[in-house]
Amino acid sequence: MAAENAKPPAGKRRWGSTVAGVLVLCVMLFPLYWMLNTALQPESGLLEVDPVPHSLNLSGFSKALGDQGGHLLTSLVVSLGAVVVCLAIAAPAAYGLAQFRLRGTRTLVFGTLITQMVPGIVIANALYTSYVDLGLVNSYAGLMLADASLGIPVSIVLMRSFMLSIPGEVIEAAQMDGAGRLRTFVQVVLPMSRNSLITSGLFAFLFAWSDFMFALTLNTTDDVKPITLGIYQYIGAHVGDWGSVMAASVLSAIPAAVLLVLAQKYIAAGITGGSVK
Repeated sequence: MAAENAKPPAGKRRWGSTVAGVLVLCVMLFPLYWMLNTALQPESGLLEVDPVPHSLNLSGFSKALGDQGGHLLTSLVVSLGAVVVCLAIAAPAAYGLAQFRLRGTRTLVFGTLITQMVPGIVIANALYTSYVDLGLVNSYAGLMLADASLGIPVSIVLMRSFMLSIPGEVIEAAQMDGAGRLRTFVQVVLPMSRNSLITSGLFAFLFAWSDFMFALTLNTTDDVKPITLGIYQYIGAHVGDWGSVMAASVLSAIPAAVLLVLAQKYIAAGITGGSVK
């Protein structure tokens, strides 16, 4: 009876968890591998791609970079601008909701989260009418503002949670030393909230980098065309050249992947930093 209820050794449990984790990871990464594999075989048809490339044919990347390089740069400029706008609005808002005793704070936070549930097409159509009146259609500034709105709600909630954990004694000490509210916020609160700032900025960048709805709705010319819109139109123009299409997709994924690798320790600290007060 005791033998039947005995648990498997800890070593076997760890090996089982490791194998299961590797299998799940392989399933999740397979589309990325197949995208890279297809990009390295630009002369093969979509149904003729070998499971493993026999040679490194980079002609698809050269063609994709020549066709989509400008769109990649546009996405980079728009995404970085959206991050600046997002943090400039979300950080003071989060500080105010965290440190000031405002009535209805929970309602405001809940309302902020509700905005994430509104379909993007509804917001895009509403913005288009306003953008026409303001002259922001087909402009970098207009797309930056629209993309920043995607990250502001998440950034406010995330940074507020972190700023709630900042000891009130620290802020009081700064004010006793003669620092005003603005100086305390800039020189004390923001440095202490570095992890949450980096995490919020990364989320804002990823939201802006992957945006398609605003790019399609708020642009009627090719003056401001981010990489998402560029790939969308690229597929229609080069539907037979899947190697170049996949190469463009790989190039578009590199900046986000690099940022995630570089900022992973800040992301973990920023998300969990406000969980313990």
